[in-house]
Amino acid sequence: METVACHECDLLQRVPELPSGGKAKCPRCGNTVASRPTASLDRALALTVTAAIVFILAHTTSLMGLSAVGRSSSTTIFGGVLQMWEDGERITAVIVMFCAGIAPGVYIAFLLTVLAATRRPPAPLWVGEMMRWSHHMHPWSMNEVMILGILVALIKIAELATVEAGIGMYAMGGLVVLFPAIALSIDEHEVWESIEWADGREPPRFRTHDASRGGASR
Repeated sequence: METVACHECDLLQRVPELPSGGKAKCPRCGNTVASRPTASLDRALALTVTAAIVFILAHTTSLMGLSAVGRSSSTTIFGGVLQMWEDGERITAVIVMFCAGIAPGVYIAFLLTVLAATRRPPAPLWVGEMMRWSHHMHPWSMNEVMILGILVALIKIAELATVEAGIGMYAMGGLVVLFPAIALSIDEHEVWESIEWADGREPPRFRTHDASRGGASR
């Protein structure tokens, strides 16, 4: 049994090992203090694979198209970065490339590796290091900021030219939805419990997910 504190009323209580999909509620206030998600890693893996496909589409297809006075053109994210670099806005180009390309790409790659390695526990020790690095990369994956900036620019350009959203634009919007879905689906404590211990012992069995902290209790 695990001892957890209720996030709402701070009542300390013992929580037994829960069945798959089970939840434990505080007897004082009724708040959910622990839960055991059903196939959380499988769900997170499916969402991450989807995010990888959408990420590739976002960076290989047209972001938007512009047409004015009989002339039309289109660009990709990398094309926009390259144009900013050639125009002398090199710091901005590096920031956009890192936050819209490198950071989310590395984050997805790390998560795919971690989730694939934990499907058959015990997972190797390096999985824990990759999990830590994914935490560092996630805050820099600012797809929603990029989408907001593009929308503001489109509103201003719409009066001067006809703007057509490309597949890349819809793919970037999909990433904005997929990243929070992955964060909500993955049970990080289950990942840590699947990692092989340094002394060769089997990792502890997964027990409960502490709803008050967003992780599993020990």
